[in-house]
Amino acid sequence: MATKVYIVYYSMYGHVEKLAQEILKGAASVEGVEAKLWQVCIIVSLVPEILPEEVLGKMGAPPKTDVPVITPNELPEADGLLFGFPTRFGMMASQFKAFLDATGGLWRTQALAGKPAGIFYSTASQGGGQETTALTSITQLVHHGLIFVPIGYTFGAGMFEMENVKGGSPYGAGTYAGDGTRQPTELELAQAFHQGKYFAGIAKKLKGSQ
Repeated sequence: MATKVYIVYYSMYGHVEKLAQEILKGAASVEGVEAKLWQVCIIVSLVPEILPEEVLGKMGAPPKTDVPVITPNELPEADGLLFGFPTRFGMMASQFKAFLDATGGLWRTQALAGKPAGIFYSTASQGGGQETTALTSITQLVHHGLIFVPIGYTFGAGMFEMENVKGGSPYGAGTYAGDGTRQPTELELAQAFHQGKYFAGIAKKLKGSQ
């Protein structure tokens, strides 16, 4: 049976979504892995409306794509989970936090315990939380008993890029949005692809050992 990897993300301006798409490609490149994109939508009944569509429009946020919307109860179907989100003041955006806040039932039964999980993210600037966002997000995984899988320095030379601005860290793939006009670079997308492939390989090994 295939190893299911769910890539669950919230993306306001599309930066996190672009990373998610590359992570999907990387995960799907591993034989025996079935990867799927899911988005967290703030209009899902389980997640209270935080920013109305009118407000999102005024903020210049593009319309949501046709990627299916996930509910908390669908998370246990996956053998591995990769969570992606933008940053607000050095932590995950409240929209994604609201989604995780709705997983209390899963926490109570520890339905996600023992599953591997990873994270990826977008910040506005170099000092905007490329590491603190990841670090403060790990608590969400720990309470669910999820096994955090960082990429470490497995991306090789790309982790030491000094000539150009590059998002991401040993915690996971990342990008810089700037004022919203900057888009993920080829190197950042390559790191996202690597994370998907690396994570999927570990998820597959863990499932095979059970």
